[in-house]
Amino acid sequence: MIVRQFTSRGVTSHLCARFKETQNRPVMARPSSDLAAFREVFSKAKHVAILTGAGVSAESGVPTFRGEGGFWRKWQAQDLATPGAFSQNPSRVWEFYHYRREVMLTKSPNSAHVAIAECEARLQKQGRRVTVITQNIDELHRRAGSTNILEMHGSLFNTRCMSCGHVGVNHKSPICAALEGKGAPDPNTSDAQIPPHDLPRCEQGGCSGLLRPNVVWFGETLDSDILTRVEEELDLCDLCLVVGTSSIVYPAAMFAPQVAARGIPVAEFNMEETPATMRFRFHFQGPCGTTLPPALARHNNEP
Repeated sequence: MIVRQFTSRGVTSHLCARFKETQNRPVMARPSSDLAAFREVFSKAKHVAILTGAGVSAESGVPTFRGEGGFWRKWQAQDLATPGAFSQNPSRVWEFYHYRREVMLTKSPNSAHVAIAECEARLQKQGRRVTVITQNIDELHRRAGSTNILEMHGSLFNTRCMSCGHVGVNHKSPICAALEGKGAPDPNTSDAQIPPHDLPRCEQGGCSGLLRPNVVWFGETLDSDILTRVEEELDLCDLCLVVGTSSIVYPAAMFAPQVAARGIPVAEFNMEETPATMRFRFHFQGPCGTTLPPALARHNNEP
């Protein structure tokens, strides 16, 4: 989910303070698209942070529900992805998320996901580290084989109980019997109006509380522990990649500019330039599935 409001026990205020410092620094020269130069930097990096957004999954055919045409029935995601929407109509919200879960089960990681996962596994054997920091909730990085992942906005395939708070992994299809065949996105489709007791329920110790998708909704705060771990990874990295993200959604939009302001190389892989492009050392324009694999392939200097 797209979250513009966030807190994290002082971590966010620290991040924001550092971001304001970067805004006052001069913009760098136009970023390079020299793949050989990037490869040289990559060959020496010991701790790589990879920030990913919706663009990396769009090439797998994943709907983004952003911008013009990004509707499910007559609603955009921000109309449904709120605690208030779930409180008022949990059946409709679950139809929306059931549809998204079922769509994701038909999708596969693309060559960008695979390149990232293969890079992580290869560099780990060399004593080097790759961390994926993603805004995506589709688990395609995990399915591609990445293991060191920070999912800032949660996962479509995790649930949280509204009563006991238990968070669990759930890949059932359908997630409950009442949702089978429901969730069609056609604007002429009527709401299923499923009674709450027939929606997904908690199975922990006879709790039976109503489950919700364990994703961050509009108006909710990001997990402070995840943000702390993100900050730690960005402080340690000696190379940062920004892959398939618009660089306009906060707090993620301020991460790479902060890294660049410290003099750390940042490489952006995206279909188009973003508001942050001119702050980075490298920019590779085009589909991530095309530009990323050669950038992360085994280097001649690697053992």
